[in-house]
Amino acid sequence: MMNGCLLAESLRTGSDVELRGVRLTRVGRRDVSDSVSPTQPTLWTLIDFEVDDDLADQLATALAGALLPEDGWYADFQSVDEHVVVFADRVFRYRKGDLAARDRAVQYGRAAGTPEHQLDWGD
Repeated sequence: MMNGCLLAESLRTGSDVELRGVRLTRVGRRDVSDSVSPTQPTLWTLIDFEVDDDLADQLATALAGALLPEDGWYADFQSVDEHVVVFADRVFRYRKGDLAARDRAVQYGRAAGTPEHQLDWGD
């Protein structure tokens, strides 16, 4: 089982993420005005979900096609052993503890415009 979070504001206008087997576990709205870049909205809609491990690649592909390329938006999900970090048109999947693989995802995020303090996904 993998658990993750998607921000509704990170989706391209008109995009849909459809995949049977993804289960919604929570939806919430947060004021994040103290931790966003000047071009990001100050209110975020957090969508927590879970998915079976065997659907991880399909979900990652769907998210990669739906995320906005601006501002380094990403979604991520993880199991006990693995972490998947998805940017627009790019997926990083690595075993937890693989610092080189994690660093490649962080470096990509920086280059894509993700604010430094948002590159804090835990492993």
